[in-house]
Amino acid sequence: MQSWRQDAELPTPDDEDDGRTARRDRNRLLVLDAVVELFTEDNLQPRPEDVARRSGVSLRSVYRYYSDPDDLIRAAIERHVQSVLPLLRIHDFGKGAFDDRVSHFVAGRLGLYEALAPAARAARIAAARNDIIRERVELTRDVLRRQLEAQFAPELDALDRQQRGVVSGAADVACQLEAIDFHRVHGGLTVKATAAVLELTLTKLLA
Repeated sequence: MQSWRQDAELPTPDDEDDGRTARRDRNRLLVLDAVVELFTEDNLQPRPEDVARRSGVSLRSVYRYYSDPDDLIRAAIERHVQSVLPLLRIHDFGKGAFDDRVSHFVAGRLGLYEALAPAARAARIAAARNDIIRERVELTRDVLRRQLEAQFAPELDALDRQQRGVVSGAADVACQLEAIDFHRVHGGLTVKATAAVLELTLTKLLA
């Protein structure tokens, strides 16, 4: 008769620790995803109570994971940014006909905006009181600026130093997420109309 070990079916302390860790990690992600959902509903500074209700995680656990509300917002922004990183990539920077590069760049920037807009708005508000979030906002602006300069390097390299600074600066401001947000939210423009504005602006500045 086959022997049976009573302890074979019982979880070990390591198993129990692994289970608690997995549950804690899962709940943390639920909390962060709930914050991002609230961002999309224009709740840009959600209270822990809002997050607990949306995530299904207890308020006590929300406070235990993120005792500082700014840390909670920062972590949610970081998680969301990581999820949209592929939209930052434009292949073959600076290659191809100018008109094609303009349309490709604008389409990519608008796609990034549509994915990132709620979190970006929340980050700009929180940046005033949180150095880490402010650094993230500034880093994102810098990445977007360098992306534009790489995409239109042939046109910018043809200018003298002073002209390049003026043209590059104007084009960068026109294509930053804040400017697109102004067109889409305050101007009430559709994505197509916003694309037309950006394409015309880049063409006038760079062609």
